[in-house]
Amino acid sequence: MARKKNITKDNLISWYMEFVLENNHDPKTVFSFAKENNFEEADFYKFYGSFEAIKESIFSEFFNHTIKILAKSEDYPTYDARNKLLSFYFTFFEILTANRSYVVYALKENNDLKSLKYLKELREDYKIFVSNIGIEKIDLKQEKLEKIQSKTIQESSWLQLIVTMKFWLDDTSPSFEKTDIFIEKSINARFDLIDVKPLKSIIDFGKFILKEKINFN
Repeated sequence: MARKKNITKDNLISWYMEFVLENNHDPKTVFSFAKENNFEEADFYKFYGSFEAIKESIFSEFFNHTIKILAKSEDYPTYDARNKLLSFYFTFFEILTANRSYVVYALKENNDLKSLKYLKELREDYKIFVSNIGIEKIDLKQEKLEKIQSKTIQESSWLQLIVTMKFWLDDTSPSFEKTDIFIEKSINARFDLIDVKPLKSIIDFGKFILKEKINFN
């Protein structure tokens, strides 16, 4: 039988996920994996150097599919940061739900250190995403402080995503409706907490008082 040609990254991920869910372990070798799925072993290495590399890329691919779906929406570019993040969450968790058996296998059946390793690429992708959705920040006038502020937003956003994934993993409600509620309430609460407008008003008022005091003296 002729070997399959034009193997894609999505093909390899799909076949890999199917194998581990059916066998509860990685394929023994790339050779046996290629033979079972009827493609040339060399085609595997065009995309990945090992099965570990596939595992580390899967959640990043979930992220990429999420972004592709959002990009198809004509309204998405007009959303503010809060609604862009809500749209991302709902879309991303739809994709996780469509692949729940694998996600549970990857994150629940392994120890925490391995799970975080598998999420490494997702973490970097997500931090870049958060940096580019227009979350309002305080103009601190100092590059070092602004970098700290940006990093704080990225890391806290990543922590929020991890907490939400943990909630979703433990959610047993129909259609994971409790997770939907958790997403909406947690993101709204986050944006209310980081709303810089009241703080800007306080800073502006402080500058005014300081200026007036100096002029008065």
